[in-house]
Amino acid sequence: MDDSSADRGRIVALVGVYHAKGTLTGEVSYWVGARLGRAHCALCDITHGLFRPKAEFEQCRLALPVPFTNVHLDERSPEISVATDGCTPCVVAEVDDGSASRSHLVLLDSDALEACHGEPQALVDALSVVAATRGLSWG
Repeated sequence: MDDSSADRGRIVALVGVYHAKGTLTGEVSYWVGARLGRAHCALCDITHGLFRPKAEFEQCRLALPVPFTNVHLDERSPEISVATDGCTPCVVAEVDDGSASRSHLVLLDSDALEACHGEPQALVDALSVVAATRGLSWG
C-alpha cells in the first residue's frame, strides 16, 4: 500500500472485493476450500461468520459516511477490475478529486485486511487511518 498523501480527494464510495467468485459453484468451492485450509479471504472473515453475514459488519457498514458494497471477483466493474488486478481481497475507494472522472484507489490490501483479525470495527478503524494518512475526506 502506498502511504503517499498525494492522493487527496473525497471518498464517495467504498467497494470491498472478495477473493472468491460469486457464482453458486464459486461460493461452494470457496466455503469447502476455506474449511479444508485451501482457500482464504480476509474480507470474508470480516463480513461473514460460518454460514451467514455478520450483523456487526452490517452495523459498521451502515455507520460509514459513504456507501460500502462488496463484490466478488466476477462481479467487479471494469474500473474496479483494473484497480484490483492481482490485489484481492481488498477495499477500494471511489475518489472524487475534482477532475472529470473519479479514480479508484486500493485503501486496504489483503495484509491490511488480515490485520483486522475478522473484526468489522477494526476494518472501519483501518479505513479511517488510511484515509487520513492519504489526505482523503469522507462523503
